[in-house]
Amino acid sequence: MDKILEGLMSSNHPVPVKKVIIKKVVEAAEKAVTEEQCQAMFTLTTHLILLGEDAFQKQVGFQVLEAYARYHRPEFERYFSKDFVLGLLQQGYGELHHKDPAIIDFIHSCLRLLISCPSVLEIFSVIQVEVLRMVCERPDPALCARLSTLLSDFVQCIPKDKTGGLFCQQLVRTISYFQCFANEEQELREYVNQVTRVSTLLQNIWKTDPTTLLPSLQEVFSIISSTELTYEPSIALACLVQHIPVQMITVLIKSLTTDHSVKDANMTKALCRMIDWLSWPLAHNVDIWVIALLKGLAAVQKFTILIDVTQLKIELVFNRLWYPIVRQGALAVLSHMLLSFQHSPEAFHLVVPRVVPLVQSLTTDGHPNSKEFLLQFSKLMHCMMYHYSGFPDLYDHILESIKDLPKPEEDEIKLVLNQSAWTSQSNSFAPGFLRPSGKSETGKTGLVNLGNTCYMNSIIQTLFMATDFRRHVLSLNLNGSERLMKKLQLLFAFLAHTQRAAYAPKNFLEASRPPWFNAGSQQDCSEYLRFLLDRLHEEEKTIQILQSSEPKDVSADDRHDNGPKSLTSPEEPVSPQSFADCDSRTLIERTFGGKLITGIRCMLCNSISEKEEPFTDLSLAFCPSATSADSGPAEGPMMGPVMGPVMGPVMGPVMGPMMGPMMGPMMGPTVGPMMGPEPHCQGSVNGGSENPESGPVKSPASSVSIVPVTSEPPLSVPDLVNYFLAPEILDADNAYFCEKCSSLQRAERTLKIVSAPEYLILTLLRFAYDAKCHVRRKILDNVTIPALMRLPVHTHASKPSPTSLQEDSPECSENLAKKLKPSQNEEEERIDGAVQDTSVHSVPYVLCSVVMHSGLSSESGHYYSYGRNVCEVDGTQHLANCLSLKDDNRADCIPSCSSLAASHEQGNTSPPSGHADKDWLLFNDSRVTYASFQSVQNITNRFPKDTAYVLMYRKQEIPGKSVNGTGVANGMRMNAEPPLHKELLDAIIKDNKLFLQLLVNLQWGLKNVDCNCSHTSLFAFH
Repeated sequence: MDKILEGLMSSNHPVPVKKVIIKKVVEAAEKAVTEEQCQAMFTLTTHLILLGEDAFQKQVGFQVLEAYARYHRPEFERYFSKDFVLGLLQQGYGELHHKDPAIIDFIHSCLRLLISCPSVLEIFSVIQVEVLRMVCERPDPALCARLSTLLSDFVQCIPKDKTGGLFCQQLVRTISYFQCFANEEQELREYVNQVTRVSTLLQNIWKTDPTTLLPSLQEVFSIISSTELTYEPSIALACLVQHIPVQMITVLIKSLTTDHSVKDANMTKALCRMIDWLSWPLAHNVDIWVIALLKGLAAVQKFTILIDVTQLKIELVFNRLWYPIVRQGALAVLSHMLLSFQHSPEAFHLVVPRVVPLVQSLTTDGHPNSKEFLLQFSKLMHCMMYHYSGFPDLYDHILESIKDLPKPEEDEIKLVLNQSAWTSQSNSFAPGFLRPSGKSETGKTGLVNLGNTCYMNSIIQTLFMATDFRRHVLSLNLNGSERLMKKLQLLFAFLAHTQRAAYAPKNFLEASRPPWFNAGSQQDCSEYLRFLLDRLHEEEKTIQILQSSEPKDVSADDRHDNGPKSLTSPEEPVSPQSFADCDSRTLIERTFGGKLITGIRCMLCNSISEKEEPFTDLSLAFCPSATSADSGPAEGPMMGPVMGPVMGPVMGPVMGPMMGPMMGPMMGPTVGPMMGPEPHCQGSVNGGSENPESGPVKSPASSVSIVPVTSEPPLSVPDLVNYFLAPEILDADNAYFCEKCSSLQRAERTLKIVSAPEYLILTLLRFAYDAKCHVRRKILDNVTIPALMRLPVHTHASKPSPTSLQEDSPECSENLAKKLKPSQNEEEERIDGAVQDTSVHSVPYVLCSVVMHSGLSSESGHYYSYGRNVCEVDGTQHLANCLSLKDDNRADCIPSCSSLAASHEQGNTSPPSGHADKDWLLFNDSRVTYASFQSVQNITNRFPKDTAYVLMYRKQEIPGKSVNGTGVANGMRMNAEPPLHKELLDAIIKDNKLFLQLLVNLQWGLKNVDCNCSHTSLFAFH
């Protein structure tokens, strides 16, 4: 019969004819045949099954073999012996290799025919040994899947006892070698199915013998944590996670993270590879394990690992959101990464450019779960933009794309942000790792945030963009000096010439941080600015005093090396009061220093007391109607204007006790301390230097226009300056002690600017103290910022009267602090015989920098700054030609601040280059991008929490005019950037070489990472 079947298979008869004959052969199996005939038939059918030319022959072989094995069981048992099986598994069959899946399929089919025979037990023993050997040879996915199917059907073939754990470990390692080179979806699905069959076998073994689970998991971690593998472990290992009992997660993760033998590098590798598993389409619970490991590492304060892994893998996690089959798990991991990584916006900003395309895709893809997913994703984006506020250039497009989706309430956002933050467990974080990169298209350098140092970064960039100040600092000869000015000079040099996209000002932070500033805590940028300018001023003034006491034979060159270009003569006595009126003014005085006169007129005897005082910034309070909209008119702001304390005896009421003894003698008193603890007291951001004291409500004078913010256009910067300069009435508890009357009297107080600074610094006091709730509330009112502005400056001022205030007694300071604006009738009571100014000049100023505060709290938020991109010899001088000074003579006589009109639109003040969209720069820590003046003006409209806080205006010299009788710009204008001193140049060249080498090494490393991880995208299909 075997000869008939063999001839039939090799004949050319039609298939239907062959099927008829084959049916006869199968029926003949029921008849008695000899041992030799059975063996011949088994040999022939085995040949057809394993080496058949086509599927028909293999099918016929299985059909005939099954029939003869059923009716001739003893003969088949003797044919399919353990030796025959061993030969198939070790040597194959004819031309068929022993690793061919057909061998396993054949053995599988034959075992089904022998399941009730005693001899099958011997075969099981052979297979137990051989499958362990085969797994150690790392079979491909197809063979391993067939083997797993065999072992799943015949569990007696699975290695037992000690070899059982070894078999599981080797099978795990075999999975790590799996690779898929298919490109078609059907082939990918087949690959996933093969891996699933292998993982199912392991699941069954773990359930049957739980002692094999832990060795298997140890093998998984050993593989994914290895830093020495010659191959990248397959993400097919992800298929095992779903079979690990969830209740074991806590115990296993705790054991893993507390194991001191596991090095950080290994843990980092393991976590990165687990995150790669998110690409595996059918793996459940991967996100649970990844998040559990992230939490476990946070619990043992392995923050370096968390930072590195988050920055390395967050973009890959975000990309998985595109694929519906894995997006839910990817979103869970992405949410945890972002919400826990709260010490720096860097991780969030890595994925920001990808947000809008994803939102657009989710809106239009029509997938049934996309709408619900989009709501979850939108909520996450709102939370992150709330937490990392202050990046309008990044968030504008995101807000536009999700504007139609519901926005979570602030309380809900805060709850979400507080759930996962591991940064709350430690306040001493090193700054996040920045990927080295070259400068942006702006050509400007950012500053690395060293841990809540945005307050410093914004101020440094503002000072750097003050062109004249920067050029003078860089031109100073300070070689070998340890002065703060030397450190500022080095910082400016790096900002101007480094090849880095962002510079880390660590040394300058340590040298310039006020002693009461806690490292790592948010601080007030205005307070920092005052402290910094005061330090620089006092440093130079101290050197002047030391030089004035030197012998006359000290050379002029030596004096030039350590001080200003002109000093007082050594013969002349040097006193603090003389510095403001001589040629020995410090660089800070020449750049930012101005003068004002405080006058107090007794309304009984008309005697006038005046005192001239220096200032470096004006702190502008908001009008009462502008800050009492929410609390009622009786709870308006109670704070008077505060002059910059750089040249005063103290840094302000808060800093006085600390700074007085430390800073030494200074120029003059702080003018206008804070008012008392009424319902609202305005102050600076993050505590600042403003303290609430008692005082009556301040009402506007008739000459000051105050518009309610609820229904009228917003206030402007000139409105706040006019409010600052408006006359005030001292009365009742605020009464003035008149020396002539020898009693407390009703008096009028006036402020007059008599010397305009080269750079005018204005601080908007945006925080009001709510005495009822005992909290500081931010004033979110929008303030219009003019690009050009006039400042009223009085010249030929009256000489201070003999009764001028010459001491800063506590009584005098308190009276000066308690202010009240006069009513219109009281204004008319002014005596014509009082000493008046002879003229008032309107000094034009052009806006050059704005520091923004983003946030709702004085103890939190973010600072960033806008700076004018000045590239010319005198970058803003061209604006003088654009000013439309209508009725200029009349304008000079108006004693009030006002904005200036330009020949074109106000925002159209770009330099002659014509690049209006590149006229301004946005400095946001490490980021520097182009901006426009329109974005500066509209920022609060687009982002209500982002408000202007510190403004810097540059004095504009009008051709043919001299302001303050000091000539052109007080000699401050320099024609070009000065050449760098050799010491600075050497430091920058050395750092640039190191940076370029680091950049080359990083690019080479990233190429290798891309090659190793490129395969992960193959499996995240729909």
